Amino acid sequence: MCVQYLTTVNIDWVKAHFDLDLPTSSTHDVFPTYPGTIILKSHNTQRTAIGPARFGLIPSWAKDEDFGRKTYNARSETVSQKPSYKQAWSQRHFALALADAFYEPCYESGRAVRTKIQQANREPMAIASLWDTWTEPETGELIVSFSMLTINANHHPLMNRCHRSEDEKRTVVPLRPELFNDWLNATPDTAKSLLSLDAIPELIFSD
Repeated sequence: MCVQYLTTVNIDWVKAHFDLDLPTSSTHDVFPTYPGTIILKSHNTQRTAIGPARFGLIPSWAKDEDFGRKTYNARSETVSQKPSYKQAWSQRHFALALADAFYEPCYESGRAVRTKIQQANREPMAIASLWDTWTEPETGELIVSFSMLTINANHHPLMNRCHRSEDEKRTVVPLRPELFNDWLNATPDTAKSLLSLDAIPELIFSD
């Protein structure tokens, strides 16, 4: 499970891959409830947009924003059935969370070591995510939030080294660049096929 990541600051990479301008953000180190930059697409207007969203999906029916403290990751195997995510999934609310790196605990030394994970080419990542909107009852503020999708990582050469030996190995899904548009334009059926180890570029542990 990913509970911490670095939202990207690479303006040129975002422009080159999405033809969008990366907004200025005071937050780089992102934890649940913090803002991170995501890209999403409106299937009504076909416009692609970039902006801040809260890490931890808040479904439209949630009573308060604290709901997002426990919905920062969504299991791909159950995302279409879980009440927290199924409406966003069926409505094709697919997003890309832009990250320079993410962190997982590695226990190979016998204790939890916070480990930074990046692409092998050191470029930013676009992580397969799901977004939704929630209206703050008192102020009427519309809050956009998101969850990163996770898949089983037992057979990933790097990510299977993370987490305790007795725990299931999981990983978020940074997508290869040629799959960015496929994810933003996905249907619930095609999205499932993109959530695989084959979709992930080469990753490394980084200092």
